[in-house]
Amino acid sequence: MDDRSWMHVDRRSLAYELGVASFLKFAIENGKDCNNIPCPCCKCWNMDDFPISAIKTQIYYNGVDESYKIWKWHGEKVDTTLSSSEDVDSCSIESDSVDGNVGADYTVEMDRSDDDDEFSSECNEFKEFVEDANKPLYPSCTRFTKLGVLVKFYNLKAKHGMSNAAYSDWLIAFGEHLPEGNEIPTSIYEAKKTLGALGMDYRKMHACPNDCILYRKQYIDDTHCPTCEVCRWKVGKNSKAREGVSSKVLWYFPPIPRFQRMFQSTKTASSLTWHSTDRPKDGLLRHPADALTWKSVDEKWPDFGSEARNLRLALSSDGFNPHSSLNSKYSCWPVILVNYNLPRLCMKRKYMMLTLLISGPKQPGNDIDVYLEPLIDDLKVLWEGVQ
Repeated sequence: MDDRSWMHVDRRSLAYELGVASFLKFAIENGKDCNNIPCPCCKCWNMDDFPISAIKTQIYYNGVDESYKIWKWHGEKVDTTLSSSEDVDSCSIESDSVDGNVGADYTVEMDRSDDDDEFSSECNEFKEFVEDANKPLYPSCTRFTKLGVLVKFYNLKAKHGMSNAAYSDWLIAFGEHLPEGNEIPTSIYEAKKTLGALGMDYRKMHACPNDCILYRKQYIDDTHCPTCEVCRWKVGKNSKAREGVSSKVLWYFPPIPRFQRMFQSTKTASSLTWHSTDRPKDGLLRHPADALTWKSVDEKWPDFGSEARNLRLALSSDGFNPHSSLNSKYSCWPVILVNYNLPRLCMKRKYMMLTLLISGPKQPGNDIDVYLEPLIDDLKVLWEGVQ
């Protein structure tokens, strides 16, 4: 591992300059997409992606996250020989999905003597995470868990628009008022590692403000829309484009890791094949599995229909005003997947998956197909087969 001491020195020093250069070189050589790299500055915390030139500027301007010791978001391999204490501190389960329905009082029972969810033997890492996240908030605490408090705090951060720096300071101040040995993280980076292991990550994709294209694939390096020629970047009050700040953003929450996690729960996995094993087949219409459309799919693609674990999905979209103001010009358009494999659970909120969030001020209309591109790509992957 290269020397990371430069992350703790003065940003005006030669050591910091050389360290930044070594990091950028490492990110280009080992990252998945050298043109769309997570930014490790103290403002982005590896949650936002930018071109390499913009990341260099932001590392100098905002400083680098000093707790980011293992550059796993930039291709560095995690050492699996770490001790258990080190593993909990520096590693997390990597996932690219979001479950927006985790409540502040959420608990997971791991007692195998009852009828609650069990986890398959193939997901020991996730089971260990659940057990760790549900530790008492501090020794002898019986009312609150680490995970429950962390989710509640993060909801408050989002609700009140708290900055990352303020949120980190809030965590530190709150932890100082708790007994020793408490489980409160000391930075937003550690908090996001925990939530990311739950599948609460997302991808931000730049979009044309006129809904022409997403800046991905062949357009990833473009600065102007090839259709309407509007600038990709937000224009400031001085009429200058702010490079790195997109004028419109799509939030994408990949569904594949969430589907995989559903099958890791033995109880949920059993429910996902209910339509084939336990559904009453008496000719009455009680569930989408009884409909002619379902049967026509089985007839047209018999290989697909013969495997009960294959997923049948419905897609839904509608707009809402997030600020509850009738005169507001801003709107959001969520795109939600509903899993019809499940029995009546398919209409439960926890199983309705938010996959896209399209920001306003106007509805996408027929241009929604532009925003559906990343979802369609993942659905094609699922059609080919995912373990």
